[in-house]
Amino acid sequence: MTSADRLPRALRPFGSSQYRLLTAALAASLLSAGAWIVSAVWQVVELGGTPVDLSFVAVGSSLGLVLAVLFGGVAADRIPQRRILLTVEIVRGVGFSVAAMLAVTGLIEVWHIAVISFVLGVADGFFYPAYSAWLPAILPESQLLAANGIEGVLRPSVMNAAGPAVASALIAVQGPWLAFAAVAGLQVVAAVVLGVMRTTPVRRVLDGPAVHPVRQTFIDLRDGFAYLLRTKWLFATLVFSILLVFVIMGPIEVLLPFAVKDQTGGGAGAFALALAAFGVGGAIGSLAVASMRLPRRYLTLMILAWGFGCLPLAIIGFTSWLWVMIVALFICGLLFSGASVVWGTLLQRRVPPAMLGRVSSLDFFVSLALMPISMAVAGPVGEWIGIAPAFLIAGLVSPVLAIATLAFARLGRDEIAHPLDAMLDAEPVTGAEAAAGFDPPVDEPHVAELGSREDPEPR
Repeated sequence: MTSADRLPRALRPFGSSQYRLLTAALAASLLSAGAWIVSAVWQVVELGGTPVDLSFVAVGSSLGLVLAVLFGGVAADRIPQRRILLTVEIVRGVGFSVAAMLAVTGLIEVWHIAVISFVLGVADGFFYPAYSAWLPAILPESQLLAANGIEGVLRPSVMNAAGPAVASALIAVQGPWLAFAAVAGLQVVAAVVLGVMRTTPVRRVLDGPAVHPVRQTFIDLRDGFAYLLRTKWLFATLVFSILLVFVIMGPIEVLLPFAVKDQTGGGAGAFALALAAFGVGGAIGSLAVASMRLPRRYLTLMILAWGFGCLPLAIIGFTSWLWVMIVALFICGLLFSGASVVWGTLLQRRVPPAMLGRVSSLDFFVSLALMPISMAVAGPVGEWIGIAPAFLIAGLVSPVLAIATLAFARLGRDEIAHPLDAMLDAEPVTGAEAAAGFDPPVDEPHVAELGSREDPEPR
């Protein structure tokens, strides 16, 4: 038994020195991202901004992410992922530094924040596919669920809890400019840590005929979309995601600060506390999932957790008590993040390694394609029908979407045909190629036993 095997299941990835460094860089990056959210929002508020102005800023970030993420996936399948992550952290640090300089000199305007948010969104579009594709190259398959759980703990606890808390404290001391300067410093830490890590080769054989890079980029994108469209479990889940994001993201990103401010009378601290509740719930949910095996009905439970996890949003617009908002957001974070841990592991185990960067980018692109529209319409809709009806719609529509997805896509058959929970620590039952449909699982008849067969299409 190795030293890693002696650790609790949720902590086994820390047996790898490379993973420890990657986690340190990720923590610094997430802390800066969480602090940026609150400091940017309150900079807009201090400038006299309205929900429409905040929509403008939020659209900048999500639009940059949507426009860049597909190209980020292509890059992640062709360029060593460490180099991509290092470049992203440097770009983010420059963006935060510009915001700090504009704010401390009093020159900052709403459109400045929107432009910087757009650049940060572009950087994020390259970060997520590279991180997702790099993780299976660092850790064994048996530790991926735990690693995704650790990320699931860090993302809400550091980005949604610690980051907003740090930002609100710095805003109270000096103003948003100090928070901007602090997050720029955190990016330096992330870049230094990534700089000392080893570069691993991409898990893809690039031995085809020479093609112009621009043409090859679009060929790679075409292949990624083709895989998405013919892989039923992936396509159905992403259709559900795109609709869910459209329903909930605008109210959460744009209307929640005003619900806290107008209904409870709270300021930056109260808003940070509300985000922290979501973060704490997400951390607990992620840690719980990381400590267990994948559920047998992983697709069914994942989609139900996402859909019903958003149900508490329905009450946010109807309460003047901050603690009620905190409880509702805690439950949302608990179920939403727990399901996201399963989803990240599912991609890394069922998608072929050579395709993982592009599929991860398509995951973000398809699920976030309507995010800019959701944020753009949230402000006007909130002013038109009110904050309370907007949150009510978001909370009630989400579980209906989940039930409809399971009913029409019949994902239960797929998860039964492709189990991912059978004695993973001892011997995987099925790898990425088998789960995708390119090769049979090890417990099914192989080509030699069947005589001959054609390559099957992914289910």
